[in-house]
Order: sequence, then C-alpha cells, then structure tokens
Amino acid sequence: MTRRCALITGASRGIGAAIAVELARTGHRVAVHCRADTDAAKAVIDSLPGDGHLLVTGDIGAPEEARRIVDTAVAGLGTIDVLVNNAGVHAGQPVATTSYEQWQADWRRLLAVNLLGPADLIWCVVDHLRGRPQGPRGARIVNVGSRGVYRGEPDAPAYGAAKAGLHSLTQSLAQSLGPLGVAVSAVAPGFVRTDLTEPMLAGDAEERVRAQSPLGRIAVPHDVAAAVAWLSGADAEWCSGAVLDVNGASHLR
Repeated sequence: MTRRCALITGASRGIGAAIAVELARTGHRVAVHCRADTDAAKAVIDSLPGDGHLLVTGDIGAPEEARRIVDTAVAGLGTIDVLVNNAGVHAGQPVATTSYEQWQADWRRLLAVNLLGPADLIWCVVDHLRGRPQGPRGARIVNVGSRGVYRGEPDAPAYGAAKAGLHSLTQSLAQSLGPLGVAVSAVAPGFVRTDLTEPMLAGDAEERVRAQSPLGRIAVPHDVAAAVAWLSGADAEWCSGAVLDVNGASHLR
C-alpha cells in the first residue's frame, strides 16, 4: 500500500514536532519544515519512526517562499496528501503601550506568518493536487488556530486576529475544496507547555494556567498532535469545516 505523505510547517520543536511523530507513527512520510533551525529539525527527523522523511526550510512569512517549500516537499516525497499549517509567531502589543512603529511591524509580521503564509501554502498544495494523476480526493488540510480567537487576546490583538482569519479561511476552503474531495479543518489549542512557553510558567503562573482547565493539568504537545493526526485521517472527512477545540474545557463556546 502506498504511504501517505505530509508537509508539516514549524515542525522542528513543540507542537509541530509532536505532529510529525504522530503522523510518522501512523505510517506517513513526513516533510519536517523549519525556518532556520535545521539542527533541531534534523533531530526531529532522526526521531521519527519509519523512513523517507525529509527536511524543508523557508520563511513562511515571505510570499515567494511558499511555492519553493511545497515544490521541495513534493520533489522529496513524491506528493503531498496532508498539509498541516502549524508554523506561527506570537508577539504582545498592548495598544496603550506599544509604539505606532512597533504596532505596524507586529501586525504585518504576524499576519504574514500566521495567515498569509498558510493561505499561500494551501494554494500551492491544491495546485499540486489538481495536477497529480490520482487527483486531489482524500487529501487533508489541517490548520492550527487558537483558543484566543474566541476568548480574546487583549495583549496580543494581531495574533488573535490572524488566527481568527485562519479559522475563517478553514471554513471557506472546506466549502470550496469539498467538491474536489479535500477535507479542511482546524484545531484551536489553549495554552500548551513547550520549551518556548515554559518561561511563561514561572512562579505562581503555572498554578494559574493549570487551574484554567477542570482537568487540572497543562496541555502538552501530544494533546494537540493526536487531534491533528485524527483530522488528517480517512475517518475524519465528515469533520471538514470544523474547528476543534483542544483546550481541556478551559474555554467553552
């Protein structure tokens, strides 16, 4: 049986690395994307079960990079059956204390990486799918959004707005790509403990974050990766258009 192939952006660490492990564990060949930390990405590849995985680099926020990222993944894997738009950046910019210059710079960078980059990658992947001999049917696109879309991001409005756009893009494309047999969905994680977020848990902050969920713990990357892996599979086709909350009931809507 032919193995399915997946491109995962921002997969050199944290949630992206965990998604790579889960998809490889379920038999996928994986293109592990990173912007610059190739050593970390290679370490992820070395840890993956199975063979045939590869490294893809590029800045998601640079418009000219999307086609090269997809072309490199297709050249190495042969095709892309699953695209996971996980790469993202976060920055705080409280409107009352952020300079106008920094406000503009943050908005443009966060929109470029968290929304425009995924949109460009989706276009390029769909273009590939339409041209392959077996056609696009059965392909999956999973976008990693955020709980912050629903509860608000008062100190990081650009991040919240970009992720809200990603959720909306997910639902729009689920409708437009459905006739091609492509299912598009998203996950909306809450706070996840990673090496990047660990400093945010200093002092009594850890207990406050833990208390957000009635389950009494803080999410780890596998919690999100398991949901993404399921949405990437054949059994999740009817969830196309869904934005799945993965936040341990820390925010309900």
